[in-house]
Amino acid sequence: MTTDTDDIFLKNCWYVAAWDHELIDGTRLARTLLEKPVVIYKGESGKVVALDDRCCHRGAPLSMGRIEGDCIRCMYHGMKFEPSGKCIQIPGQDMIPPKLGVRSYPVVERDHLVWIWMGDADKADPALIIDYPPLHEPGWKGMPAYMHYDANWLLIVDNLSDFAHLAFVHTKTLGGSEEYAYQTKPLNIERLPNGFRVERWHMNSDSPPFHQKVIPDKTAKVDRRNIGHMHVPGIFFLESMFAPAGSGAEKGHIDGARQYRNCQFMTPETRRSTHFFWNYLHNFDLDDPNIALSLCNSLREGFMEDKAIIEAQQKLFDRDPDLKLLAIAADAPLSHFRWTLSQRLQEERSQSAPVAA
Repeated sequence: MTTDTDDIFLKNCWYVAAWDHELIDGTRLARTLLEKPVVIYKGESGKVVALDDRCCHRGAPLSMGRIEGDCIRCMYHGMKFEPSGKCIQIPGQDMIPPKLGVRSYPVVERDHLVWIWMGDADKADPALIIDYPPLHEPGWKGMPAYMHYDANWLLIVDNLSDFAHLAFVHTKTLGGSEEYAYQTKPLNIERLPNGFRVERWHMNSDSPPFHQKVIPDKTAKVDRRNIGHMHVPGIFFLESMFAPAGSGAEKGHIDGARQYRNCQFMTPETRRSTHFFWNYLHNFDLDDPNIALSLCNSLREGFMEDKAIIEAQQKLFDRDPDLKLLAIAADAPLSHFRWTLSQRLQEERSQSAPVAA
């Protein structure tokens, strides 16, 4: 028998659960992930631990507990749990039943991100965590950030799958003008086994406002390239380049170009709310901390524009969940992504289904 969440969320994959700075100073981070309450903390050894945020005795939140070494003690009746989730101490009771404990989730800390595996722990291979070099290579600098959406994570995936919305949603922030939608088309759409890749150019254009804020010549024309990569279950990487107009960047001549790398990680909180982690990195003027701050603020402003529309969409879907949407040509990437995710969900369900005697 399957539960409702088995039809919604892909379990056997890695999700971002937190930025590492969210766990400083003994924080016991209570976070709902895939509709499961989880407590995440860093033990005294530096080990990151993720447990079901419900004491198995009376259901009290362990996030209200006390960290002791790498263990956590429930501050309702004092039961102590080790990182594996096993109960190792009950005040006033010597005999501890061997199976007494809470669920422990595999976690990996990498590139300032805390990754969690919500499915079958035996399948949690750290090698499956997708690598994003700009987060650890010295030639890139950025500022990690977080937002919360009152909307299903796939609506955010849809938003990121089509750059044409930059022209209308972000005219005065990330896009620059409505011309972007009319004058540019995807140069290449690649349907990949785990997502898609889309490339788009905008030649001899004005720089968008967020880029103008961090460059000396704000009026110079640029040739602009965006390459988006979307990966199951909801990981988006964006390569952006601004080269002097006519410099031949489309032929590989990128001297004088300024580049950005944008990583975004969408983790379902519930079927209608999402944790959104992101960083916008740059490869120029790395000794100027104001650039990372300016870009972070600009992206947050742009994402708030997205958030307003996406959360309004969610409210309409809540009223009419059976609403049928019609596709246009620009929907090819998001259609492929949803089909790919559906295939992965079906595969996961078939593998977990009980075998008939």
